[in-house]
Amino acid sequence: MSTFDDGTELEFFDEPETLEAPSGPRRRIRPPRPGGPRRPSPPPPGAVALARLAGLVALAIAVVVGFVFWVGSCQGKSKHDEYSSYMTDMRSIAQDSAQPGVALPTALGAQKLTLASLQSKLEQWSRQEQQDYDDALRLRPPGPLQTAHQAALATFQLRAIGLTGLANTLSQADAKSSTEAGNELAAQAQVLTSSDIVWANLFHLPATQTLKSVGVRGVIAPPSQIVSNPEVVSANSFSLVLGRLKSTTTGGKVTGLHGSELVSTEAVAGTSVKQLSTSSPTTVDVGANLAFKVTFTDSGSFQEVKVPVTLTVSVFGKTVVTKQRIVDSIASHETTSVSIGNLGLPTSAFGANARIKVEVGKVPGEKNLDNNSASYPVFFSLSSGG
Repeated sequence: MSTFDDGTELEFFDEPETLEAPSGPRRRIRPPRPGGPRRPSPPPPGAVALARLAGLVALAIAVVVGFVFWVGSCQGKSKHDEYSSYMTDMRSIAQDSAQPGVALPTALGAQKLTLASLQSKLEQWSRQEQQDYDDALRLRPPGPLQTAHQAALATFQLRAIGLTGLANTLSQADAKSSTEAGNELAAQAQVLTSSDIVWANLFHLPATQTLKSVGVRGVIAPPSQIVSNPEVVSANSFSLVLGRLKSTTTGGKVTGLHGSELVSTEAVAGTSVKQLSTSSPTTVDVGANLAFKVTFTDSGSFQEVKVPVTLTVSVFGKTVVTKQRIVDSIASHETTSVSIGNLGLPTSAFGANARIKVEVGKVPGEKNLDNNSASYPVFFSLSSGG
């Protein structure tokens, strides 16, 4: 029995209501610093310098790559220009060097040519070749063309030597027969032929291959040929020329027997051939292919050059058509023919009293002209096809 009767219960342990503890440790919240929000932490030491270095390296690589491409394109353009400039200069020299080869046949075929004038021309052409050599010597070829360039120089040297040799041989031609002097001239001319071989095989061909191998397009190595027709510089050709020149004195007087003889005149239309007669009229069928074939002989003792052959058509004594052809050269006692066509006859020539006159022109020194010409009566009619 309790000694306390006030009915009051005394509680020994009065504990507050318990809360569950968090599963992890609590985060400690710091009070904000005075002066505003917190700044980010600075990068580690050296990071900014490394980033800047990487950027500079990348920029440098880009610049170098761009520069390499730019230099490559410039080098390609410069290489093309270098080869093009050299070949342009060489082309001018090569063309000039080949000119004597064009002029020589013309000179040999001139009616008023003399030994002295021909010798002078040869000496002049030799000096021209020497000048071409000097001009080429001043050129600066690209490295891969150095060997070919030396061959070009050798070409010009050979031509100068060959032309000088021809001039010197010609200066002694009077003391020798035409045949002997002709053989010696032909031997000298072989030097000119050799120069063409050197140019073609040691300059032009290697230069062309070099341009292809280095990738230069649109640039062409120039040709150069001084002997285009070997017959012009043959022993026979020189002998004929010398024989003719020896018949002409220094003062221009032509001596010896010279002349031409008319052999025949034929009307040719396809397979139809009619020889004209000086005594009776010949009916000539006129068609688009009608031509008159005139045959004559060099009746003199020398070669003749630039011989004119003239055909004239007249109606009742009035000339209606005149045509002329030139025979470049004909050797002594040689017979040759020339064809004269495209007459363009007027209508008045048909069914009328027409005549054809053929005349082989007088050559220097010719005295007898009785056998140079003939007159033929003809009757022109339209052919069945015309």
